[in-house]
Amino acid sequence: MRARPTGALRLSLLYAVVFVEIGIAMPFMPLWLGALGLDASIIGLLLALPIATRIVATAPLVGLIDRGVSARTLLMAGSLGVALTYGLMPAGAGLGWLLLAALTVLNAVAAAPLVPSIDYLTLAAVRREPRLDYARIRLSGSVAFLAANMLGGALLGALGEALAVPLLLTGLALIASLVAYASRTVASASPTPPAGEARPRLPARLWLCILAAASIQASHAAIYGFGSLYWTAHGIATAWVGTLWAIGVGAEIVLFALIGLAPARWRTPFRLLALGGGAALLRSAGMTLYGTELAMVIALQCLHGLTFGATQLGAMAAVSAFAPEGARGRAQGTLSAVNALAAASATLLSGLAYRDGGALAFALMAPLALAGLGLTLAASRAARRPPAGPFGTAGPETL
Repeated sequence: MRARPTGALRLSLLYAVVFVEIGIAMPFMPLWLGALGLDASIIGLLLALPIATRIVATAPLVGLIDRGVSARTLLMAGSLGVALTYGLMPAGAGLGWLLLAALTVLNAVAAAPLVPSIDYLTLAAVRREPRLDYARIRLSGSVAFLAANMLGGALLGALGEALAVPLLLTGLALIASLVAYASRTVASASPTPPAGEARPRLPARLWLCILAAASIQASHAAIYGFGSLYWTAHGIATAWVGTLWAIGVGAEIVLFALIGLAPARWRTPFRLLALGGGAALLRSAGMTLYGTELAMVIALQCLHGLTFGATQLGAMAAVSAFAPEGARGRAQGTLSAVNALAAASATLLSGLAYRDGGALAFALMAPLALAGLGLTLAASRAARRPPAGPFGTAGPETL
């Protein structure tokens, strides 16, 4: 069955409505928690709970796709669960932080399968209809995230953050559920697990690619967690901080928009992961040595297009090419869960390092990038023949 012409637009819209919600929640939920007058330690716990929940919940939930639950059903149910929990948070906060913590965990469980489910649907559509381009579809999520970052502050400032943050997020989650309900044209048929057969195992080369991608993405932890603090502490004007983040997301958008013009041999899983890992190594060294110089930081932020974008595309290409039928949902969920675990661990490490000396936190990201490159090389050697992925099939899958 061929994807309808509206498939790419529907998938792009799904990414947009989910990522605009993430783009509001990431920067502004901490502000809402602060407006409640909670102790800093409680706020830290409430911010850590979703990360821990994703590590545990993502793989089992997305793995339900392999057992016959449609990705669209997960999107609708998850978005409704997110809307319900956000809507209850103001009342829950009034009754005590323990209830708010419980709602936060339930919210994270509901949100865990959203992005992996859209990735699953998009990769399935690309396999059915090769003219579709994963990167072009995925860039709508980055654009929506950037727009939410830029416009969210002004909107919440006008409405008042104390009540507007959870209510706005509730509305966005409801919109996401409606878009998922209306997206029947992109819903791929859920695999029917054969009776009595064991679940297919994820191949070694896919595990190596997942670990490589997680290591490279985890090397962002120091910048994500402490970049803004480091820049302002060393004389970079606060007004520049938002611009620096926008440059990074903008570079990611440019890569997603233009990657299709690159030769097919550069759009294979291993080469994309290698590009991401090499750029991450360079970015870590640059931040360690020149992270206080504005001109250099601008250049280093441009590398985000590769450190995040190329790594994301490489991971998706690996899942599409190497995950066996009947295990694609599990592969997608495993990738997200391993990413979350690696990011949480690297964030804790960078926090300890930043406390003892700012630049050290960025230097410690280099071994993660190196590990990603080593794992990519190991995955390349484990591959016996060139797979067909959504980013091109030409050339051998070796580095």
